[in-house]
Amino acid sequence: MVNVGVLGATGMVGQRFIQLLENHPDFEVTALAASSRSAGKRYEDATTWYLDSEMPESVRDITVIDTNPDEMDDDVDIVFSSLPTEFAAKVEKEFAKDYVVASNASAHRMKKNIPLVIPEVNPEFLDMIDAQQKENDWDGFIVTNPNCSTIALTLTLKPIVDNFNVKSVRVSTMQAVSGAGYNGVPSMAIVDNLVPYIGSEEEKMETETLHLLGSFDGTQVNNADFKLSASCHRVPVIDGHTEAVFIELDDDFDIDDVKSKMVNFKALPQELNLFSAPENPVIVKEEDDRPQPRMDRNASNGMAVTVGRLRKDQAFDNSFKYVLVGHNTIRGAAGASILNAELINDKIL
Repeated sequence: MVNVGVLGATGMVGQRFIQLLENHPDFEVTALAASSRSAGKRYEDATTWYLDSEMPESVRDITVIDTNPDEMDDDVDIVFSSLPTEFAAKVEKEFAKDYVVASNASAHRMKKNIPLVIPEVNPEFLDMIDAQQKENDWDGFIVTNPNCSTIALTLTLKPIVDNFNVKSVRVSTMQAVSGAGYNGVPSMAIVDNLVPYIGSEEEKMETETLHLLGSFDGTQVNNADFKLSASCHRVPVIDGHTEAVFIELDDDFDIDDVKSKMVNFKALPQELNLFSAPENPVIVKEEDDRPQPRMDRNASNGMAVTVGRLRKDQAFDNSFKYVLVGHNTIRGAAGASILNAELINDKIL
């Protein structure tokens, strides 16, 4: 059993980490870190629990520590980070001197020698770890997962990019309010409304996706060679990001072939039978009115992305389109970091 800690344990994503790690066969939560306001308190007393499941009994009596590596138990091997970006930029490096940091924060994404990883898409990027440790003289290291909307999109693009010549991708998102945190979007701003802007979200989708689908040559990442444009919007849905995707290929294609590649897509996490890995990373629905966030966000315990309305685009040559739904705080956040850690535990530790 590997002992793990959670940084930012009282926040929404921190709580999701704790929920997903309950009864994990390989990981046991033994340390919870948060701000100085919470340090020294029992986790139950320090936390307003936001999720629709009960707080696990196993963490209620754990004393919250300050987010400082000097406070962390020596027997902890992996720390999961859900820290705010500015704080994570400094603190994660301090933890990486001695611990494996599986980060959901954006502070170190796409930085040199720090892997940005979706295990089904680019597990070979973990080869950066040796250079990262040597460069910084660390015993530990940092591995990051992408933005929540990027993860859902990229999982569906992987079987397409691997089997067809993609010319361009356009995506329009309808993103759940939980992606902004519990206090992130005022109720008066989102009820009976749609907000057509999410700060930095479009840039993250456009850069991270091409990076993830690129190739690592042992020194640097060469981005995927197609154009990608994103437009991102906040909608009054609690959990589950919906995305409308439009893809242009270089050549004509059979839409049933595209569907088959998605349906049959499996990768290293499925081969290794990692605990959090969905049996099918991409699920394709045939109904005209699916996917829907409320009905499809929890597919495969929230770790699969559901695709529907897959059809040829009648207005543009060599093009097709579809709609996807992915759970933004499970597959798009805490679950992504946990799956990264499972792969690291299997291959590196």
